[in-house]
Amino acid sequence: MYNTFKTFIFLAALTALFLLVGGALGGRTGMTVAFLMAGAMNFFAYWYSDKLALKMSGAREVSKAETPQLHSIVEGLAHKAGLPKPRVYIIAQQTPNAFATGRNPDHAAVAVTEGIMHLLNREELEGVLAHEFAHIRNRDILISSIAAVIAGAISYIATMAQWAMLFGGFGSSDDDSGNAGGLLGGLVMMIIAPIAAALIQMAISRSREYQADAIGAKICQNPMSLANALKKLDEWNHRVPMKVNPATAQMYIVNPLTGASVAKLFSTHPPIHERIRRLRSMAERPEGL
Repeated sequence: MYNTFKTFIFLAALTALFLLVGGALGGRTGMTVAFLMAGAMNFFAYWYSDKLALKMSGAREVSKAETPQLHSIVEGLAHKAGLPKPRVYIIAQQTPNAFATGRNPDHAAVAVTEGIMHLLNREELEGVLAHEFAHIRNRDILISSIAAVIAGAISYIATMAQWAMLFGGFGSSDDDSGNAGGLLGGLVMMIIAPIAAALIQMAISRSREYQADAIGAKICQNPMSLANALKKLDEWNHRVPMKVNPATAQMYIVNPLTGASVAKLFSTHPPIHERIRRLRSMAERPEGL
């Protein structure tokens, strides 16, 4: 419940920042345009984020005949979670990882790499997929997509404003008295807003990961299966980072870009050691499952 509350606070802050950027760079007109852009982009994210994610990752849908064990695990977890069975995809990469996508439980998909199928045993793979079912149940994919779209739009607006300033097109008009801060405010927004938007977006992602770990552990009723899987996945992703589009990194169960050191605030995922610690605490209190 706490992580859900934090998520809505972060989303509200991100939306407010978007409107503030529009107001600072274009007055009332800019704020109205920003509001309309936010609505249009959220609509696009709602309908097409799953297709884009699967296409960008190179995922291929597989049948039950091709991957009977994987389909068996997915079917069992769908029953436990009380959700429709999602479509099942394989990513032709040897680095072990997985993600879920889809705007709601009726239009969901889970994707795993070939590497995760070879590395994890059935129990651990079930823990990983239970985590992904938690994302589906919580509609985290939609929330993350909206956050990513708004954050990207803020950066885009700031970049366009910089070009406008270079060519003398930046500033408030005589009849637009609502411009919030004029040139100085615009300069601040162009520098600070994209950074703030990225930080809020990443905070949303981290919050949802903690919640998916907890709910996933309850779905499979074995917190240690996920804890053991996370340890293995983290070690492999540090050793052999995945080749992924950075825009999709937040979707994976462990950060696929961990080949380089990333500051905590700028990470899309919580620290693995903290995630494992929380799962071990759950395992020590089985009455809470």
